[in-house]
Amino acid sequence: MRWLLLVLVGLVLLLQYRLWFAEGSLAERQRLQRQVQEAERENARLRARNEALAREVLDLQSGKAVVEQRAREELNLVREGEVFYQFVEEGNTPAPPVEP
Repeated sequence: MRWLLLVLVGLVLLLQYRLWFAEGSLAERQRLQRQVQEAERENARLRARNEALAREVLDLQSGKAVVEQRAREELNLVREGEVFYQFVEEGNTPAPPVEP
């Protein structure tokens, strides 16, 4: 009877080891859950970025107004007959070049 008790205790210890430390343990499960949550957050961020890019592509394909707006804002282009004014703040003006 005593040997049966020792076998059962040994079996319980072996199972406890597998539960806490071996492959498929609770610690590994928590680590994998954290990885899944991080991947889901990254996927959500990338999905939102893709949706914004898709909207931008549709806007650019739909007409010239968006293309013209981007040309004006990003490239500082103007139409023929228009005047371009650029305002520079006082503190941010570059120093004039020094001639030797």
